[in-house]
Amino acid sequence: MDFFEEARTIYAAANAGTLYWMLQRPMLGGGFLNTKQNSLMLKDYGPEDGIRGPDYTYGWIQGRGLESLVMHAAFFDDELPPLAKKLDTAGRRLYDLLAALQKPDGHAYFCYGRDMAPVYADAAGAVRPQERPRLIYTYSDAFVAKGLIATASRYGLTGLADHLAYFDGVIASIEHGRFQMDERRPLSLDSLAMQPNDFGPRMILLGAAGMLKRFGHTAHLAYADRFIAHVIDLHLDAGTGLLRNVPGEDACNVGHGIEFVGFALDYLDDNCDPALIETLERILVSSFRKGFVGPGIALTVSIATGEAQSPYCPWWSLPETIRAAALCHERTRSAESLEIWKAAHAAFFERYWRGTPPIAYQTMTKDGPADFVPATPDLDPGYHTGLSLLAALRAADRLSLQTHAISG
Repeated sequence: MDFFEEARTIYAAANAGTLYWMLQRPMLGGGFLNTKQNSLMLKDYGPEDGIRGPDYTYGWIQGRGLESLVMHAAFFDDELPPLAKKLDTAGRRLYDLLAALQKPDGHAYFCYGRDMAPVYADAAGAVRPQERPRLIYTYSDAFVAKGLIATASRYGLTGLADHLAYFDGVIASIEHGRFQMDERRPLSLDSLAMQPNDFGPRMILLGAAGMLKRFGHTAHLAYADRFIAHVIDLHLDAGTGLLRNVPGEDACNVGHGIEFVGFALDYLDDNCDPALIETLERILVSSFRKGFVGPGIALTVSIATGEAQSPYCPWWSLPETIRAAALCHERTRSAESLEIWKAAHAAFFERYWRGTPPIAYQTMTKDGPADFVPATPDLDPGYHTGLSLLAALRAADRLSLQTHAISG
């Protein structure tokens, strides 16, 4: 079995395993996904764990999970119909809950308390009610909008036009300075005024472009080319091939750079400018070479020195590298992109992937697994890992077909 066929088999099995694991767990609040387990101890978080526990529901995770359920259901329709059916059932239930949560004020929030009112934990750990300004949007809005659109598109639901309008509102907020990245502080104009000009929001929203295109929502895609051009024009360091988090500053979130490449390649047509593909491959290669420091990819590196600025290597950047490298290799057939794909694949499945249960350690350092939460304590609901591996799996299928066609 060649690498493409082997990778395809592993990715399909890993994703099916994670989804079955997630679906058999007791739901939160009558239908919300429950991935509240410590990836080191394999112990479920309880009420005593405070903001990590079952009394708190993360809009981020639920939005990501909804997109994951729907996109995997579409894949497993043919591969494993009983799983697809379970995913459809869970997806419709979660859709109803999230749509009802988002509708009253037009927003979704990072964290909800037991009464499903938005809250945030401040720097001291105190849980406070979140502000609800109408014109400010967040990553939670982005993830929930993507999940709602995917679901309404798959099932032909009447809410689709509203969800697309919601998504367009998120895009407008980014381009007009009304998108707040830090949801662990009050949502406010004061918070916006202190916010750096990070490329994260454009990168994350670019992640919707491929999905929108596949569902035929082309009228809502004009932003994607603007976002790609904006990130490359303002954030690319020509000397190193790395993306600066903020123009003029030294820090580089290499995982975000790699994720940007994967999202761009997922969206771009085969007839796009070859120079752009060349630039994207350079960002991938540079980011991986600088960031792949120990067990995985460091959170941040210095553009000036190339040195890692954090001991933490989160799980998510490795499957994102698998996606970006697979899509890049499909375009360029370069030895470098295939080498990066294989290196990220080996690191993820040999060091991070637990297998039993089918989840990954959230974070590692050179000393091994660490109890460090990258964004939310809930484990990945098949989003970073699942959707990345799904895209790589499809690239592997296409590459295998082409290889067999040539050799045959």
